Amino acid sequence: MIHKLGKLVERSGAWWLLFASALIFIIVALYFQFAMGLEPCVKCIYQRVAMFGIALTALLPALLPRYAITRFAGLVGWLVASVWGYLIAAEHAAMQTSANSFFAVCETFPNFPNWAPLHQWLPNLFAAPGLCGDIDWQFLGLSMPMWLQIIFAAYALIAAVLILVRVLKFHRF
Repeated sequence: MIHKLGKLVERSGAWWLLFASALIFIIVALYFQFAMGLEPCVKCIYQRVAMFGIALTALLPALLPRYAITRFAGLVGWLVASVWGYLIAAEHAAMQTSANSFFAVCETFPNFPNWAPLHQWLPNLFAAPGLCGDIDWQFLGLSMPMWLQIIFAAYALIAAVLILVRVLKFHRF
């Protein structure tokens, strides 16, 4: 079982599945934004960027799964983007559930690096007109950032397990 799990990262199909799952979440976010009219806040945009990070880091090993360096980059990028997304989602959920509305205020504009102002290049995808403290959507009693905490935690757990299996069982990536 562990051997099969460790071998998964050598198959492009597994990486394409990761790419597709992240892409589906991005499409769902865009559906909420454009079809349902829910405006994303800065934290929502950062979570969207983390999801793009997962999708993009899956592409390299999906295209070149035979090379250890692409698998290593994919696994590390996947884990980093997942953990970052989880931390942003947790902070966002805490803002939404805070009894003090003073803590529910976030930045007006995303704080992207000067060399990559995504909110200026692609404002339809990365502009943030919404407010972080607003809960505009819930499913089973959980808001969107709470669901994203679960999703990013699952992504991070799977990535961490695959990294551990590769290192402990195979002693390589």
